[in-house]
Amino acid sequence: MSERETLQRENTVRYPRPRLVSRSLALVFAATFSTLTGFFLLLSVVPMYAAAGGAGGVGAGVATGALMLTTVLAELALPRLLARFGYRRVFGTGLLLLGLPSLALPFSQGMAMITAVSLVRGLGFAVTVVATNALVAELVPAERRGEGLGLFGMVAGVPSVLALPLGVWLAGQVGYTPVFVAASVVSLAALAILPGLPRHVAHASSSSADRPFGIAAGLRSAALMRPTLAFAAAAMAAGILVTFLPDAVPGGGVAAAALFVQPAAATLTRWWAGRAGDRYGAGRLLPPAVVVAASGIALLFLVPDTAAVFAAMLLFGCGFGVVQNASIAVMFERAPASGYGTVSALWNVGYDGGMGVGGAAFGVAAAQTGYPAAFALTAAVMLLALPLTVTRRAGP
Repeated sequence: MSERETLQRENTVRYPRPRLVSRSLALVFAATFSTLTGFFLLLSVVPMYAAAGGAGGVGAGVATGALMLTTVLAELALPRLLARFGYRRVFGTGLLLLGLPSLALPFSQGMAMITAVSLVRGLGFAVTVVATNALVAELVPAERRGEGLGLFGMVAGVPSVLALPLGVWLAGQVGYTPVFVAASVVSLAALAILPGLPRHVAHASSSSADRPFGIAAGLRSAALMRPTLAFAAAAMAAGILVTFLPDAVPGGGVAAAALFVQPAAATLTRWWAGRAGDRYGAGRLLPPAVVVAASGIALLFLVPDTAAVFAAMLLFGCGFGVVQNASIAVMFERAPASGYGTVSALWNVGYDGGMGVGGAAFGVAAAQTGYPAAFALTAAVMLLALPLTVTRRAGP
């Protein structure tokens, strides 16, 4: 055993690492799993419902667009609301906004009803994702934050892998109404967890250096915006894959399997990235992760070759999982405790905004160049974000 390993073992014995998962954090994980399961059950089902009602592809796009529009807008307002009203009130309100509206869908298949429900559910979804990310940063020991975020990423990733296809399958087997009711019940079940969550942010310091740090300050901070934009570039590619890969790859079975490989790989690597980030620094992981993710998208230049598609999904999934964890870990490192809600909001805006913009822009590009060239162009855009992964500033 080397001298360094001996020293590390002695330090571990003298100063054991703090416990990672407390009771409160376990409750946050449970609430996250419940709300995201309800969300992903309907993510594809509501557009299907709109299309089946006669609105076609345009109606399906409007339903998803309305959902993401209010999600992004609400995320920008949430840091102030969390600071003013606390986690329990805001999170409880978000659960009601996410869970109740879907119960109205069986009464009308018109676009007015579907759009209204999507707008309201977008508000609820924004609350749940921003609040839970901020709570994890609040509850995890600082020296194990990356690992905690990675574990949280695995919990949050499972619903996207399982509930998304399950909702589509159930709608085909038992109809839309049971899926709407099931999604509502699963989302609202998290209300039972609400009493166990902290009421307010518990700042570690009351000094002026830890004064409230809101969205305006976050948008002015290069130390926060650079990793946010780098992550948005990767999220852009994720949105493109979900939207266009089934059309780019003939044969529904290949596309479905490939879209399973990608989130599964991302979910697993988020946990690994957290442990590695705690040990070596999350900032060191971000540049190579962007390169790996971009390499996966570049490999799609060979579509519809089946082997290339699966290799691309594995590469992109691994890179994207590390980018997800490393980007938010770096942002939490650079923000004061009063800015955890702001970090969560900016990161989620990068995620949702990147997915939305990517889908729209790729559709225009693919119409002009075809899918292979459009995927290659997407990889080039991702690599343009590489300089954003390095910053000279240590904090906001």
